[in-house]
Amino acid sequence: MRRGLVAAAAAMTAMTAAGCAAGESDPVVEGTPPATPYSGPLYVAARNLDEDSARAVRLSAGAAGRALECDGEITSGEAGGEWGSGDGGATPEEGLTAYFDMDGPNVPRHGYRVERREAERVLFSYDVDGSTKVAVVVAKDRKNAPGWGPESSASCDPAELPARFTDGLDLEIWTDADGHRVASTTLSSYAGAEHCGWRSAHFLGTGRGKDVRQYVRDPEGVLESDSLTAAYDGKAQLPDDARDTGYRLGDRELWLTDDRSTAYVRTSDGVEAWPRARQFIACR
Repeated sequence: MRRGLVAAAAAMTAMTAAGCAAGESDPVVEGTPPATPYSGPLYVAARNLDEDSARAVRLSAGAAGRALECDGEITSGEAGGEWGSGDGGATPEEGLTAYFDMDGPNVPRHGYRVERREAERVLFSYDVDGSTKVAVVVAKDRKNAPGWGPESSASCDPAELPARFTDGLDLEIWTDADGHRVASTTLSSYAGAEHCGWRSAHFLGTGRGKDVRQYVRDPEGVLESDSLTAAYDGKAQLPDDARDTGYRLGDRELWLTDDRSTAYVRTSDGVEAWPRARQFIACR
């Protein structure tokens, strides 16, 4: 049985899971538990809010959401503890493998260690520089769910995961003026989906929830023109009031004006004007 994954829409629409590297079929590695492991409950009832916010995701993530040590906002989480009779594993490690098989999450599939173990629950964590960025709680013999399986899971923003993992995603991670990776809920971009015939288009999103804005590069006009506030301009001029945001992706520089009606992307070839979408555009 495949469970749902709660995620920030603007950030996660573009993401596809990266496969395991050769020789990394075992998701669990040996490691020393931290000096101060997560000490909270390994079961927390999920609460579902009808909103796109970090708070809503954290409440939906159960105990796994509490075990995270994000620098920024939590971006995905799920608690349910439902799996079929053939899905559960004989060991906690097989329960973690079941999580990947059932959910297909957009997180690394290798490099987890046991952070805490109880009789019927085990917390696995994926750490970056000593901080937990992905947490998965597996439980044993839940109601109508025999064996070990994923009871709750949560992850920090993709920008907090290693580049060797995120480079395999469609989601593009920008950097700020100091060279730090920018959270996908602040800024992200991705190429259009091939199965919708949008591969020549490119999407750039800023913010989340009610503050989300989406800009589109559509040089071949594959999108409906009335879905955009203006036409894409591949030979634009920077307005006098445009300011450099400091955000970079390769040779791309993001410039914005105060009204933010257009995203100006400057490259070594010139300046492009990416119009804002009237409503968030997503391939179905």
